[in-house]
Amino acid sequence: MGAQETETETVRALRGLAGSSSSVRLGAALAIGSAADPGCVDALIERCAIEPDFHVRDMLTWALTRLPPSVTVPKLVEALASERGQARSQALHTLSKVGDCRAWPAITRDLLTDADEDVARSAWRAAVVLVPEGGRAGLAAVLATQLGRGGHETQLSLSRALVALGEAVMPVLRDAMTGADPGVRRHAIATERLVRDPDAGFGYAVEEAKRIMVLGATAREE
Repeated sequence: MGAQETETETVRALRGLAGSSSSVRLGAALAIGSAADPGCVDALIERCAIEPDFHVRDMLTWALTRLPPSVTVPKLVEALASERGQARSQALHTLSKVGDCRAWPAITRDLLTDADEDVARSAWRAAVVLVPEGGRAGLAAVLATQLGRGGHETQLSLSRALVALGEAVMPVLRDAMTGADPGVRRHAIATERLVRDPDAGFGYAVEEAKRIMVLGATAREE
C-alpha cells in the first residue's frame, strides 16, 4: 500500500509540473526532489527547458541534484545539444551544481562562445567548476576570446569565471590588455585587477581600467 501511495504522489507531482500556477509547479518540483525518484529525471529536464519562472527552475535544478549523477549527467549532456537556448542554459547550470567532472568533455567551445548570452554565461560557470587542473590554461584561452562581449552583467560573469581560474589566466589577459579593441583591453585590464585583488568590486575595476587607458593614451600623445 505504501509503495502504491508513493507512486500516486509521484504521478500527481509530475502532473503538477505542467500546472498553470507557478506555486503549484514549485510545490511539484519540491515534492519530486524530496522523493528523489530517478524515474522522474526526464520530466524534470524537459520542464527545465520551458519553465518561465526563475524560482521554479531553481527548484527543478535542486530536484535534479538529488538524483544520482550516473542518472542525471548523461541526460543533461544530451540536453546540451538542444536547439532551445533555455534547455542548454539550464542543463549547464544544473551540471555546475551537480559538479561531476565526467561532464567536462561536453563543455565545448561552441557552448563557451554560444550566441545566446544566457547559454554562454552558464557554460562559463559550469566550465570553471568542472575543468580538470590540466585544462585551465586551455579554458582560459577560450574564455579570453569573449572579453569585451555584452553588457555589464555578461562581462561581470566572464570576469568571475576568469578570476576563478587563478594564475592560469594571466598570460591571456596580458595579451588582451595590449590588443587593438579598446573594449577588450578595458575588460582585460579590469579582470586582471580582480585576479590580483578579488575583493575589489567589478565596477571599481572597470573605472580603474578606464583611468589606466586614458593615462596610457595621454602618455603616447606626449
